[in-house]
Amino acid sequence: ARTCIIRTCCFFYLDTESKYRRHGGDMKTRSNELGSAVTGSPLTPVLSASATGKKSIVLSSETRQELAKQAKVTKEERRAQIDERYKYLISRLADGIGLSEQQVEEAIIADDKFQLIEQFFAPSGLKKLLFFYQDVLQQKSNALLRSDGSTNSLLQKKLFLTMGSTENITGACAFFLRTSEKVITASNVSQEVNFGVFDCTNGNILQGLEFFLSQIIVPALKSQQNWGAMKEGLKNSQIQDFLYSVDKFVGTLSSSRQNIEDKIQLTKVDIDIYISNLQNPTDYITAG
Repeated sequence: ARTCIIRTCCFFYLDTESKYRRHGGDMKTRSNELGSAVTGSPLTPVLSASATGKKSIVLSSETRQELAKQAKVTKEERRAQIDERYKYLISRLADGIGLSEQQVEEAIIADDKFQLIEQFFAPSGLKKLLFFYQDVLQQKSNALLRSDGSTNSLLQKKLFLTMGSTENITGACAFFLRTSEKVITASNVSQEVNFGVFDCTNGNILQGLEFFLSQIIVPALKSQQNWGAMKEGLKNSQIQDFLYSVDKFVGTLSSSRQNIEDKIQLTKVDIDIYISNLQNPTDYITAG
């Protein structure tokens, strides 16, 4: 009886395969279809191998919707934190890099380093806040995340917070500096926080720094009337020495930048005519 059952099963399998192949099918595909019908689950792969053998992870629409929902909640929570201190920073950034205040606000609340701003406001907090505004690779769609690191991306201008230690600057750098250890409040933010912008287009940091000092800082210092405890203002010898040192530094910076940009061009010399007649070590010594 057992032998009969085995023979019957084999006959049924061969008969089924024969019929399926006559219709242009593949038994392996048919088996997958049958398995899908039994389990009631589609066989759409989550991982698919490309021609190079690298895998891609496809996020389901439900996962994407959940991530978008979480991001929206986070943005609204951060938006609720924005007070006059944040608005002051936003206003300065908008003026400094040429964006609208709404664009700056949206960039800030979407930034993964948003918490740095609150750390900057805290007593004895961060001494500086850095923002880069430059071209970065933006992923066109977050629907497909590739495990090989490749993305469907393009260059777009983006304003983002940075610590200044991981990203190379290729555009504008806007910065805020604290002048004391005090807690930054809505009433003192304009007095306790300084703002400036370096234009380092194409990564030209020296040119950006030179322009910032020569066109903004030096004129501001030379027009300064109140120097605190230093009497006589610009007539004071110590202040004059200080301004002379700043001017000298800007001049040195300009010279260094020009030297780097011009570079040193070495002329290629054909030395064959000089060494063609050298036959032995003595000839080389004599030529030297």
